[in-house]
Amino acid sequence: MLDRNNIPKHVAIIMDGNGRWAKERGLPRSAGHRAGINRVKEIIKAASELGVKVVTLFAFSTENWSRPRKEVNLLMRALNNFLDREINELDKNNIRLMVIGQDKPIPQYLLAKIKKAKERTKDNTGLIFVLALNYGSRQEIVDAVKKFTNAVIKDKANLEDLDMENFSNYLYTAGLPDPDLLIRTGGEMRISNFLLWQLSYTELYFPRKYWPDFGKEDLEKAIDIYQRRERRFGKIRRIDVNKEDN
Repeated sequence: MLDRNNIPKHVAIIMDGNGRWAKERGLPRSAGHRAGINRVKEIIKAASELGVKVVTLFAFSTENWSRPRKEVNLLMRALNNFLDREINELDKNNIRLMVIGQDKPIPQYLLAKIKKAKERTKDNTGLIFVLALNYGSRQEIVDAVKKFTNAVIKDKANLEDLDMENFSNYLYTAGLPDPDLLIRTGGEMRISNFLLWQLSYTELYFPRKYWPDFGKEDLEKAIDIYQRRERRFGKIRRIDVNKEDN
């Protein structure tokens, strides 16, 4: 049983393994991407029911534009279709949609759909569903530096006042808590330019299961593993403190 008093507030997920899932089944990569997008709905619903406040999904990186054009176009259309199908359900369940990343060169039809979905759900107070789309963390940090520099030039900020907390306000994720738990499916053990600043003290979990097979029970297992860990934030372990006290 999960400890409902220790549910991670923010869960970030790198949805990896769609292509390998399809290949092992003798299917085209497109089938893996479609299966992966269909999995999003289940995980968002499960996270909301568990009491998670924010879920950030790495949907498309700045590096993914180097993939074959046919695959990229399919992913853009699939995301567009997902919003078409699910926006009513997201709104009905009080879920707010956010999108982080750069607009260009995302197709205009998808940007229009995103804008409409964000506007419709902006006042919802339940789970915040964040899509990292055309996202790269190094670029995010560069953009944050530019925003702060511009604020200084316009006398809206002072260089001497900049600290780690203030700098976070210039990131795409301003206003959101840092992730407590990062899940990367598919067995790869790297974070691939995802939320580099925000993941500084995040617990990492790398299940081997591919994203299209990652369901509610797998999310619960990840949270159970998270709850069994001791987050120290640079401090010594509690057991070591007890030894010193004795």
